[in-house]
Amino acid sequence: MKYLVLFVVLAVAFGIWRSRRAPENTAPKPPSPSPQALPQDMLACAHCGVHIPQAEAVMLGHQAYCCTEHRQLGPA
Repeated sequence: MKYLVLFVVLAVAFGIWRSRRAPENTAPKPPSPSPQALPQDMLACAHCGVHIPQAEAVMLGHQAYCCTEHRQLGPA
């Protein structure tokens, strides 16, 4: 009789453990990582010295500025 009770307790514990586990086949796969952006050259603003990506820089000749206001003010 005690083996039957032990078997029932173990069966219930195993059933609870299985129900709390995430199903292996139906679990959604994590999204694949997006491609990394390529590194860009960083340029220092001629007025304040802040480094900005070359794609975002406001250029005046060979000098880079972080915004149009600094471009109008000129180099520091």
